[in-house]
Amino acid sequence: MDVLGTHFSSLALALGLGLLIGVERERSKGRGPTRHFAGIRTFALAALSGAGAQLLGQVWLTAVAGALVAGLALVSHFKDRSRDPGVTTEIALFLTFLLGLLSVPEPVLAAALGVTVAVLLATRVPLQRFSTEVLSEQELRDALLLAASALVVLPLAPDRALPWLAGINLRVVWQLVVLIMSVQALGHVALRLFGSRLGLPLSGLVAGFVSSTATIAAMGARAARHPELRSACVAGAWFSTVSTTLQLLLIAGLLYPAGLRLIAPTMGSALLMALLLGLAAFRHSPVLPDEAPAQGRAFSPKQSILLALLFMGIAAVVAWLQQAVGTQATLVATALAGLADAHSSAAAVMGLAASGEMEPFTMLTAVLLAFSTNNVSKVVAAFATGGMRYGSIVSAGLLLVALAAWASWGWLRQST
Repeated sequence: MDVLGTHFSSLALALGLGLLIGVERERSKGRGPTRHFAGIRTFALAALSGAGAQLLGQVWLTAVAGALVAGLALVSHFKDRSRDPGVTTEIALFLTFLLGLLSVPEPVLAAALGVTVAVLLATRVPLQRFSTEVLSEQELRDALLLAASALVVLPLAPDRALPWLAGINLRVVWQLVVLIMSVQALGHVALRLFGSRLGLPLSGLVAGFVSSTATIAAMGARAARHPELRSACVAGAWFSTVSTTLQLLLIAGLLYPAGLRLIAPTMGSALLMALLLGLAAFRHSPVLPDEAPAQGRAFSPKQSILLALLFMGIAAVVAWLQQAVGTQATLVATALAGLADAHSSAAAVMGLAASGEMEPFTMLTAVLLAFSTNNVSKVVAAFATGGMRYGSIVSAGLLLVALAAWASWGWLRQST
């Protein structure tokens, strides 16, 4: 009985997917002698044919059914008398047959793919408009370059320390390059969607969860190229620090919930200060009259590579200093590690405190040291990419954020 119910469920899913895709094709095939072939009934039958063939378990029957559907689509294409025949309906029909096959062994995957196919077919006009009118030639090239960097170059990069490159791991370097280019591209997309005043702060907040340092560097690069966007870039830089403090609070809640009574006041003060600074910068960002869509490149590959090398250089110096001072000096080691990444070093000391190997207040001091030295890296990135004006403004804000955290630390020290 269970097997029979499963079979009926698979057939019902195949029928539903065929009807869903068929409805969209029925509305698009037109009328009269030039109308396209295949509508709601044809698609429903194709999906049921695939499911039925799969349930019968006969390989030869599945092959014959697939060849029949493909042959009908091919004949219909050559007999199409419309001005722009295309092959969308023919491919969709064969894909619907395959979805019918898939609905038996993998119903969840078949349902997800079927809905995706229907959405792609229904959004033909918006997708065509985006491809031909919205997306520029330069943006297309940048998207292809980013995809190649992430999907082709990154997997091929050797994932080991190379002695002839002073122990540098090329996979890690290229991960940083892809990250920086992605953050810059995110800012470009936000500019296109929301304009500079709202788009850059939003992209800074989102990208800050990946890397606040890389986000500040990307904002600085944009501010250097477009000085009129400096205030919005500063807002994005400070909002990325909101993400940093929020992540530290989340890590504390996950690794060391008992320590939240100490961490929440300090990181909460830093978060509030960063949020107020970001809102102030956003408020003072000018509304550019008749603002045109963002032009130019979505990111700078050369600058992304140089920034990645800068970050790797900082990490190499940190590793050397840790070896020099020794890992026994926990506070010093954590502060040095914070130059490269505040989250991992803070998580390490939180884990020690959770296991009872470190006093809670010592843990808090170590977390604040990592957070503060990480701000030093952000200051370097801000000056290196955005110049003196951007760097000084962002650095002043980062100093206020760090002071807010340390002020709460001092209050906690006195109260305990």
